[in-house]
Amino acid sequence: MKRPTISSIAELAGVSTAAVSYALNGVPGVSDETRQRILDIANESGWRPSIAARALSISRAHAVGLVIARPARTLGVEPFFMRFIAGLEAELSAQHSALLLQVVEDHSSANRAIRTWWAERRIDGLIVTDLFQADSRLPMIDEIGVPAVLVGRPGQPSDLPSVWSDDAAAVTSVVDYLVGEGHRRIARVAGLPALEHTHVRTRAFIAAMESHGLAAPDVVATDYSWEDGARATRMLLERPERPTAIVYDNDIMAASALSVTRDLGVAVPEQLSLVAGDDSQLCMLVSPPLTALSRDVSAFGSRAAQTLLQVIAGETPSSFQDTTPHLVVRSSTGQLLGSFPESVPASLHP
Repeated sequence: MKRPTISSIAELAGVSTAAVSYALNGVPGVSDETRQRILDIANESGWRPSIAARALSISRAHAVGLVIARPARTLGVEPFFMRFIAGLEAELSAQHSALLLQVVEDHSSANRAIRTWWAERRIDGLIVTDLFQADSRLPMIDEIGVPAVLVGRPGQPSDLPSVWSDDAAAVTSVVDYLVGEGHRRIARVAGLPALEHTHVRTRAFIAAMESHGLAAPDVVATDYSWEDGARATRMLLERPERPTAIVYDNDIMAASALSVTRDLGVAVPEQLSLVAGDDSQLCMLVSPPLTALSRDVSAFGSRAAQTLLQVIAGETPSSFQDTTPHLVVRSSTGQLLGSFPESVPASLHP
């Protein structure tokens, strides 16, 4: 007869492997009724704990994992992640825990890294960022039972707690502001199309434009890089019906747009307004300084770490909604005062 496992007990009980682990180890995380049902099924199936596994389970790694599935070249210039990780580190170090960070190319590689870390007990829990609409990491995390916290709201059912902010409300506030400044042709330069928060922002952007009775806007997908931001900006400004305002998903791409507008002879903000989706020191170092959606990203990272440490301790924290990013108006936006050049110089075409 095959030896029963936590996975087989979870299947019989109709619960996650994490719930079975909580019940069998006598830690909080499941109701008394569910705990008793799991224990009854375990007893009936003849389950016995592995001595080696029990020895591993009671030892702490005092480390938290973060696997970021993005090309390293784009991550290296992304101020958001640097500030988010700083917030994680501040909270974790105060609790004598380390951060184990790995950058991989895709979710298959992320899944392998997470499985290895958890099997080797190199981490006590996991921070999960950049949620996809259909995210293969979530069922895998549920399967192996690693404590985890999601950064962002998942687009698929999940019992994992999340730390998130209202991206839709933030995007709507940008459109409302630009329309109030007289703009009617507003474009969006979005991030990676597979990301759940990209879809949330794009849906909110389109809905906000429709609420003002405006035509369907241009939305261009990118990889968040300086190069892709510049490419998207040039493409939008070379169209016959050029936008008079462009909203970017991060500050790197908005900064790259300034170099494109200088090449094309487009004055900012007199002929074109630019808004950055993240606010960092970069927004104030460029000329003109960039209007941006701003929030305390370090505090956001700290809250994610706090929530994960609660999960690791056997608590069941609720998901936490962070403050909605607010618009900080600077010199890159304003009322439309001039018209575009009649054409883009031929020598500047790629």
